[in-house]
Parts: sequence; C-alpha cells; structure tokens
Amino acid sequence: MLIRVIRVKKKLVRKIKYKKGRKVIPSILEYTGIHKTIKTEVQLFVYDNESLDEYKHFTTSDLQQCVDYTKVNWLNIHGLNDIAAIQEIGANFSIDNFILGDILNTTKRTKLDEYNDVLFFNIKSLLPIEDSNIIGVEQISFLLKKGILISFQEKRSDFFVHIRERIRTHAGIVRNKKADYLLYLLLDAIMENFYITIESEEDKVEHLINIAKTSTERTVLEEVEKHRDNYNFLKRSIIPLRDSLYAIKSIKDDEIFNEIDDKNFTFFDRLHQKSLELLEQIEYDLATIDSVSNFYFSTQNHKLNEVMKTLTVVSVFFMPLTFIVGVYGMNFENMPELKWEYGYFIILGLMFMLFVGMAVYFKKKKWY
Repeated sequence: MLIRVIRVKKKLVRKIKYKKGRKVIPSILEYTGIHKTIKTEVQLFVYDNESLDEYKHFTTSDLQQCVDYTKVNWLNIHGLNDIAAIQEIGANFSIDNFILGDILNTTKRTKLDEYNDVLFFNIKSLLPIEDSNIIGVEQISFLLKKGILISFQEKRSDFFVHIRERIRTHAGIVRNKKADYLLYLLLDAIMENFYITIESEEDKVEHLINIAKTSTERTVLEEVEKHRDNYNFLKRSIIPLRDSLYAIKSIKDDEIFNEIDDKNFTFFDRLHQKSLELLEQIEYDLATIDSVSNFYFSTQNHKLNEVMKTLTVVSVFFMPLTFIVGVYGMNFENMPELKWEYGYFIILGLMFMLFVGMAVYFKKKKWY
C-alpha cells in the first residue's frame, strides 16, 4: 500500500540538467543548489529497541558527545549552504572531501558509491509544484556507516515525518533493525514522491485529453509538449535510481561493504521493483501523451474537412447557376429568350428551382 506524504507548497525550482553539470573544483567545497538562504540545522536520533534519544538545535561540535555507536544513530542535516558545518560533520565521521563535494554539487545525477566503510547514495526527490506544470527537485544524499546513517537535505521538508513518528512511538520494526533498514525506509519515502508526481501528471494529462477532443487551440499542443518533457525528465531521474538499486544487490556478494544485513537485501529488492514499475508507468503515460497529440491533430483535420466540405457544397450550388448566367450573358443577337416579356422571371424561377432541387438531393445523400 502506498504511503502518502503530506504535500507542502514549494518554491519554483529549475530542472536538473544531467547532460551538463556545473564544474566544481574537487579541492574546493561549494554548494551549487538554489536554497542559498536556508540555515543549516542538525537533528539526531539515537535509538534501539529499549530507548530513544532525540537531539535538536545543537552544534556540530557536540556530535561526538551525542552519538552512541552501540545503538542506531540517524543524523539528519537540513540546509547545505554552511560549508564549514558540512566540513566539520565530514571530519567527525571521517568522510572524504570528494564525497562531501558530491553532496554539495546538486547537478550530479543519482548515484551509488561503495567504499570500505561507507555506502554513499545520492538521489533526486521530485514533487509537483502546485498550480504549475513544473516539477520541483531536491537532492537528498545518504551516508551509511557502521551504526550511523547521515542524511543531507537541501531544505526542511516533510518526506520523513511518518518515519520519525514511527521511531518515536516504536511502531513497526524500525527500532528493532539496524541503520540499513532505516535507509530503506527513507529511500522508500522518497520514491513515494515519484508516485505522487506521476499521479499529478496523469490527472493533468487526462484533463488535457478532454480539451484536445474539442479544442483546436495551439496552447493545447504546447501543454502536451510540456507534459512530455516532464515525463522524460522523470524517466531520466528514475533510470539511474533503478541502476543504483540494482547495484546494491552486488554488495551482498562482495567483501568491501558489509553493513547491510543479509535479511534486509530483500527490502532493497522491493525498491528496485518499484523503480521498474515507475518506468513502466511512465512508458504507458508517454503513449497516452501521444494519444493527446493524435486527438489534437484529428480534431484539427476534422475541422478542416468540415470547412472544405462546406466550401465544396457552396461551390457546387453555384456552378450550374453560374453556367446559366454565363450563357445568357453572351449577348448574341439570335437568342429568342432575351425578347420574351417574362424571360427574366422564368430564368430566375428556373435557377431557384434548380437550387432547391440540388439542396434536397444533397440533403438526401447526407452530404451536408
């Protein structure tokens, strides 16, 4: 069953350009996102099956005093513009600078890196912006080490509210599991946003289909192309996620990183299956978008055919009348009808009867 996260009003954000990412000097840490004014905040959960400690609004220098490696530690960072704080967190947990650089560089595509003692996961969270055809993008990064999971968010959001409540209320099995299971829950919550985004796009496309059946306005085709771009953007976002989730399966067979419990690999396999379902749904929706274009062009062709049929019927009505007028407009001397007293009225009557006869015949044939 899908878990719906609470929607929040989002600011206008630009789409991530995968083909041409911003070049950043590896030795210099620089946040490349757009949330430059958001203050960096740190939140820490330390828990096991028996106890829970929650820390808020503390400085990064207090981390080592709060972390308990005998329990599960979830360190969540909101805001990435405080480079000094990010560097201090990296120093506390022995995180290499090139990993911190990938966390701060939001132009990177979704990726999974496996090292001796750490698993780095970088993912894009997508949600539709209300009253707009633009998709909001936020980069979220995860570092999984022994006994600790660190998540980096560009800004405060409600993606993980239900997970925090499950930890606080000891609901489910999250307090009985290690940090790898928590990583699964967080990734699953982010993937739910893809479902919300696709559902929102489908509702808009369905409305567009109804409009395209009757409207020939050019704006319909423009809207179709916008939604096609959104679906292709979703597809480009999910494909590297699918590959990264598939790569987690290989961790089970190597000896480089062993912080994922063998029993929990099945959860990540579920996420991989979800990514395949999302891609299949997007392919289906892209075909639906094509049908909207077909509706639009069919409506245009039908309207054009109706116009041409009307013009053709009108021309056929006047062709014999024009012929009669042309004959009697030649002004030959030996045309006895010209000297008839009622010749003018007889010809007009003949033309009228011919017009009515053709109209009745065409109507009977259902030509108009």
